[in-house]
Amino acid sequence: MKISLIGAGDVEYHYFDLLKLDKNLFEKEIREIAKILAESKIELVLLPDRGLPFEIAKLYKEFGGKKVYGTVPLSDKDFGIAHLKKYIDAEINGKKVFDEIIDTDNWYKQDLTCCLYADSILLLGLSASSLGELAYAYYLYKLFKGKKPEVKSDGKKIHSEIIAGTKIPFSVFVYQPFIKGKLPYELEEYIKKFEGKVIYIKNPEKLKEILSSIP
Repeated sequence: MKISLIGAGDVEYHYFDLLKLDKNLFEKEIREIAKILAESKIELVLLPDRGLPFEIAKLYKEFGGKKVYGTVPLSDKDFGIAHLKKYIDAEINGKKVFDEIIDTDNWYKQDLTCCLYADSILLLGLSASSLGELAYAYYLYKLFKGKKPEVKSDGKKIHSEIIAGTKIPFSVFVYQPFIKGKLPYELEEYIKKFEGKVIYIKNPEKLKEILSSIP
C-alpha cells in the first residue's frame, strides 16, 4: 500500500510556535511514526521539499523503509524546481531518500493531484498548502467516482500513476496530535459524500493498529 504524506513545510512555526508542541516529545513521536510506516511495509509518496513529510521520509529510510516516491513538477515553467534539488538528491546513510520520481508536469497539477498517487493520505498538519492538497484530492476523486454527472473522468486520464480508490476506499488518516481539533465539518462531510473515509489517529499505536487492519 502507498500512503501520501502531507503536512506543514515550516516545522518550527507550525508545530512549535502555532501548536506549542514539546520539541522532545515531537521528535520522539515522528520517529515512532516513521518506524511504524517502515515496519508496515508501506510505500511513501510526497513532495521532495522542506517540512515534516520529508523529515519522516528520512527517518523511514533509516528504519529500512521499503520505497519512497517523490512527486515533482519537472516541466514547470512558472516557478521551477530549483529549490527542490537538494531534497530530490538527499541521502541518508549513503542511500537516496527518494527511490523514484513521478513527474506531475507543473505546480498546478502537482498541488491538485499529489495525494492521488497513493491509496491513502496521512495528514500530519493542517497548513494552508496541506489543506489545499487534501481538498483538491477529494474534489478530483469525486469526478473519478462519477459524483458529478456532467463530467466523466478517470484518474488514469490525468496521470498513469494515479491509484486513489483503485484498491481500497480512498482514506485520510488525520494525525490528531499534529492538528488543532478536527477537520472542518463541511470538508469532512464532503469527503464522506464522495465515498472517501476520514480516520482520526490519536497516537502511533493507533496508527499501527489501523495499518495492520488494512488488507
